[in-house]
Amino acid sequence: MATRSRRMVTALFGAVAAAAVFVPGVLAAQASAAAAVPRPDHVVIVLFENTSEGSIIGNPDAPYFNQLADTGANFTNAFAIEHPSQPNYLDLFSGSNQGVTSDSCPHTFDADNEGAQLLAAGLSFTGYAEDLPAPGSTACTSGDYARKHAPWVNFSNVPAEDSQPFSAFPTDYSTLPTVSWVIPNLCNDMHDCSIDTGDTWLKNNLDGYVQWAASHNSVLITTFDEDDSFGDNQIATIINGQPVKAGDYDERIDHFSVLRTVEDMYGLPHAGAAEQATPITDAWNS
Repeated sequence: MATRSRRMVTALFGAVAAAAVFVPGVLAAQASAAAAVPRPDHVVIVLFENTSEGSIIGNPDAPYFNQLADTGANFTNAFAIEHPSQPNYLDLFSGSNQGVTSDSCPHTFDADNEGAQLLAAGLSFTGYAEDLPAPGSTACTSGDYARKHAPWVNFSNVPAEDSQPFSAFPTDYSTLPTVSWVIPNLCNDMHDCSIDTGDTWLKNNLDGYVQWAASHNSVLITTFDEDDSFGDNQIATIINGQPVKAGDYDERIDHFSVLRTVEDMYGLPHAGAAEQATPITDAWNS
């Protein structure tokens, strides 16, 4: 009996010791992943609509998109998660479509998400949506504004004051929040209008930030919610800014990869499927 007791105690101490090794090991792995990405002063994420990668990269109707691809990190194997639009916005913002499989509105969630994580960490977040009728508005539609493309509005843990019309996007870029989302309206995001329209809007509205970011430790992430539903959901995804090492990158990434990368930039937890996603670690200047 004494021998059996000693064996049980030995086994117990062994399990405790293993756990003590495992937990620091997990923490070390998380710290290593975070160290492999930069910590920009500002990140701006802009999304466009329903266009395949092949319709953007190399298309003469998208000269500014291609300028960004030529001067930044161009991901040649980037994908959306699903169809239709709204679930992809939720995926990119919260690591899950939150059970939404349509463009229906309204929805309310209290799940973990990028905006809430930033605020909990003492950082800042703002979503800027073109034609949002008023700061903090919960309208489903208004003119060319559509709430289905502004995912932060659906989360009760993101304050209403962090939802702003794009007209509030600062011209003094140093006053930007840590992370911003920019959502053009239904014409300028190419949902209802041409690729050339979206390309012109992007240049006219965010080129100033791109030029500033190149010397101010800041980043622009340009991506799409999904393709045009005629392909395999491959989309253009481009990153520009001072920390970025320009070039073409062929590893497979998706919305969860982008969310995970932004979370790792600021040492945040990992929301939903971002926990299993691989962050982008090879597109940065050392």
